[in-house]
Amino acid sequence: MAKRRGWVFPGAVAGVLAILVALAWTNRDRILPPDVGKAAPGFSATDMSGRPVSLNDLRGQVVLLNVWATWCGPCRDEMPSMERLHKQLGPQGLRIIAVSVDAPPAGSKELTAFARDLGLSFTIWHDPSGEIQRTYRTTGVPESFILDRDGVIQKKVIGATEWDGGANTDLLRRLLAERPGA
Repeated sequence: MAKRRGWVFPGAVAGVLAILVALAWTNRDRILPPDVGKAAPGFSATDMSGRPVSLNDLRGQVVLLNVWATWCGPCRDEMPSMERLHKQLGPQGLRIIAVSVDAPPAGSKELTAFARDLGLSFTIWHDPSGEIQRTYRTTGVPESFILDRDGVIQKKVIGATEWDGGANTDLLRRLLAERPGA
């Protein structure tokens, strides 16, 4: 009987560990950040008019998804190159969606003033709840994702970058030339 009781505790620990591993495995998409090559998770925000918008509405389009805030210096620094990229590739179908994670009371007036001051004409959404940060497991701002027409993440960029040249533009031009499902 003593031998049998000696195995009860280690057996229980092993059972609990097996359950935890199984739960982690089945919920890994909610625990781990989305990877390059995986479908971009959907999220909701509001547009500059306060209307609800969703990433799912952009399926079939090539998207540069940028997570930023008005108080972020590097975000402000990269915005002009995003605007130049928008002017270059917007007519070919590129959608730039810059999602502000500024907390209330920052709202459409502050975001509109920010966009006006920098001469931005691409789409700006507002997510004061930080849903996109939780969903994408961002580590800060700015953080950006390039999505193909099928909604698959093709590139992730942590930190500010120059968007209107080099490898970024080459990748976006290639994605714009592809058809969905290619």
